[in-house]
Amino acid sequence: MSEIELFLADEAQTLALGTQLARLTAGHGLLFLQGDLGAGKTTLSRGIIQGLGHQGAVKSPTFTLVEPYVVGDLQLWHFDLYRLADPEELEFLGIRDYLADDDLCIIEWPQKGQGVLPEPDLHISIYTHQQGRRVVLTPYSTRAKNWCAAVAQLNRL
Repeated sequence: MSEIELFLADEAQTLALGTQLARLTAGHGLLFLQGDLGAGKTTLSRGIIQGLGHQGAVKSPTFTLVEPYVVGDLQLWHFDLYRLADPEELEFLGIRDYLADDDLCIIEWPQKGQGVLPEPDLHISIYTHQQGRRVVLTPYSTRAKNWCAAVAQLNRL
């Protein structure tokens, strides 16, 4: 399965896609979320994290760079690299340690870490489109191809 494209009419549909991705990933993998400010990256992240069972708020880690979440046996990491000045800062942050155990890592603004970050399982591009959002899911791993096939089937694409 190659990339798929979805139209999400509102926040509820964005959260629902996040819930689908949560179930499919089962809390493992590397997801890149790319899009302009206000495109819905954090909303989709919230849907994924809450879809895995987190009960509290999900905030954008714009100032802290990374926000950890523990859900049962799962360790989830939500990164926002918007304020990253240099990709090498990720080395000081210990990015390799975060990625080592196949915990779910959601990285907003991945282009800021270009050259240091590995290829993701799934790259998600979010664009404002009319009154909603256009979302493009591009798989880079076998498991992400399976996730995309399942998302296509769930959304009758």
